[in-house]
Amino acid sequence: MTARDDSPVRHFTVRHDGVTLPVCRGGRGRRPLVLCPGLNCTQADLHELTASLRRAYDVVTFDLRGHGLASAAERYCFDAFLGDLRAVLAELDLPSPPLLVGYSLGADLAVHYAAESPDRVAGLVLVDGANPLPEPFITDVDLARFRAMADELASERRGDAARQVSLTARDILALNLEMDVVRSGILDQYRRIDLPIRMIMSAAIAGASREGRAPRHNRLWHAGIERLVRERPDVSASWLDADHRLVFTHAPAIADIIRNGHPPVSGPAS
Repeated sequence: MTARDDSPVRHFTVRHDGVTLPVCRGGRGRRPLVLCPGLNCTQADLHELTASLRRAYDVVTFDLRGHGLASAAERYCFDAFLGDLRAVLAELDLPSPPLLVGYSLGADLAVHYAAESPDRVAGLVLVDGANPLPEPFITDVDLARFRAMADELASERRGDAARQVSLTARDILALNLEMDVVRSGILDQYRRIDLPIRMIMSAAIAGASREGRAPRHNRLWHAGIERLVRERPDVSASWLDADHRLVFTHAPAIADIIRNGHPPVSGPAS
């Protein structure tokens, strides 16, 4: 198999904790980059972003347990997924510490990994995740809606096996609730990291609607990044006119920011 830029891609597997994780590596550049997907997202889903990044980096992608071509698991929780990231990075024979890029849940995993192993990471690019929210994203009022979203995601037909997800609706909802807890304390993780950090965020994570709960979620998403930048003025934030699907709808723009470090732009009005 070859990438879109005709650079060879190597496929191998990493086994740990009773699961098998498929890994792909390739690209034109010498600088290593590891791309960590998010919840309900596979490396196949990120193909457009990966292809763009391979023009400039030696890119490693993989599937988390229960996603894509990875095997299913007995447990799905933040610590289990963090173990998957650790296992993949431990197996890589990289010439230098990688730029670690994470999307959504993958961004939170990247922050926690960098906090515990800062000498093994060159920098972080965090795409629409790892947001130190000042209050829970999911309240009792939101619970019914998020339960319905989890049901929809769990029953979604995703085409080929590389895009399938094994998690149940209960797993997905539990992980969304767990992420509120993780993000409530993530500033402590940021304080342990002395590395370049760039955030690439959606201006309207919940969509552009002015009705219902979307305005609150969008304001909260912006408030979390404002909180982070107050704590860490060295962190740069770029906002894209998109919702949480930005890795699919704005892949070229994200790749361009990662490659060229475009200056941050204004976030959404709060």
